Amino acid sequence: MLKDYRFANVLAFNRLKPIKGQFKKKQDQLLSALFTPIDNSQLILFRIVFGLLITLHCLQSVTSDWVRRNFILPSYTFTHIGMDWLQPLPGNGMIYYFYAMGIVGLLISIGWFYRFSMALFTIMWAGVYFMQKTAYNNHHYLLLLLGIMLFFLPANCANSVDARLKPSIRKTHIPQWCIWVLILQVGIVYFYATVAKLYPDWLDGTFTREMLSKHATSSLKTLYSQKWFYLFIAYAGILFDLLVVPLMLWRRTRMLAFIASVIFHFFNKIHLGIGIFPFLALSFSILLFPPETIRKLFFRKKIVPETDHQKTDYGKRILLYFFIPYFIFQLAFPLRHWLIEGDVLWTEEGHRLSWRMMLRNRSGYSKFYVVDHATGEKKRYKLKRILTKKQIRGMQTKPDMIWQTAQKIKEEYQKEGKNISIYIDSKVSINKKPLRTLIDPNVDFAKAKWNYFTHNEWILLYK
Repeated sequence: MLKDYRFANVLAFNRLKPIKGQFKKKQDQLLSALFTPIDNSQLILFRIVFGLLITLHCLQSVTSDWVRRNFILPSYTFTHIGMDWLQPLPGNGMIYYFYAMGIVGLLISIGWFYRFSMALFTIMWAGVYFMQKTAYNNHHYLLLLLGIMLFFLPANCANSVDARLKPSIRKTHIPQWCIWVLILQVGIVYFYATVAKLYPDWLDGTFTREMLSKHATSSLKTLYSQKWFYLFIAYAGILFDLLVVPLMLWRRTRMLAFIASVIFHFFNKIHLGIGIFPFLALSFSILLFPPETIRKLFFRKKIVPETDHQKTDYGKRILLYFFIPYFIFQLAFPLRHWLIEGDVLWTEEGHRLSWRMMLRNRSGYSKFYVVDHATGEKKRYKLKRILTKKQIRGMQTKPDMIWQTAQKIKEEYQKEGKNISIYIDSKVSINKKPLRTLIDPNVDFAKAKWNYFTHNEWILLYK
């Protein structure tokens, strides 16, 4: 019996050998592809453009009054919950802060002290991003992620001041994974943007109709109100987000997809504004064209020896210990709202950091009532005492900011030594549908807690 058992084990092991061999072969092929050296022109040009876009964005933020309205005028900024300690610099400090980031962007672009400059920008931008949510944009989050990713990539190994001052870092090739990780990040953004659009108000054109009517000039109102047009925009948006990256990767459709991308993003820029995102999105095209094409167009003087095709092992540990966990997180985190009770479109729980972009219109109001326990008096709190008009508009339909406002009111009364309760009358409409009550009016927000990972019971659900 024992001999038969051992024989069976040996037989089973021998049967597994071909499978293990095939797996090992596939693994070797993947590693070979990841570390195949390619011309680094894509990464170099992307670094240059990324740095210039940072500088443009920072200067625009100051000159358009965006910094003043979001960081200087408010007495309180809506930080990401748990980061209340992160507040703007006093006086005109945030203006100088943005100018400093603009200078750092130039250093990144020319590749001078590249690693330090990229780390400095990423830290400074993280401060800006987590400091306020009133003017929240998904591309602000994307800038932060790109800053982190580019810090680990050798984007200063050519056409940079660093490479001129230190010839030992100068290279003409990089491993292919350095481009693939950036393309994968772009693909994740567009994929989740596609999935988020698959809901009734997008599919029947309700949202695109309202969005277009809000931004239409008098000469375009007739066109934008046509059903065929706003349905075309709705489905073109879905198809664009879903297909633009695959079509740009395929040689036969690349130029057609690039032209569609230019039209799509300039349409968004003209009608929706949305900062530098259209230009940032177009800069991703650099990563999707062949490196040889980029070199011929932008780096004609660059010498690429045919013998410079040796295998490069750059970044094996970076790929294994940083980028693999990073992408597991990036793929999983946008799905968290499926684990939270309620529709994210209504509750907003799991909305941020999930690439749910230009998706819905929220309107409504939130009124705060304070009850003084000592006197029993109930009166409506005037939000202008602590918030700007822009903050009030942004806050009154978003549960996390409503909760933060209540905590700020509570702090104010606690400083006066008063024991109070706070009740909220909040009604919200999604895409101009009838108003519905968002916040449970019977919950005392002087005692209410914020739940980070599951549904907050004081947000009412409708089934």
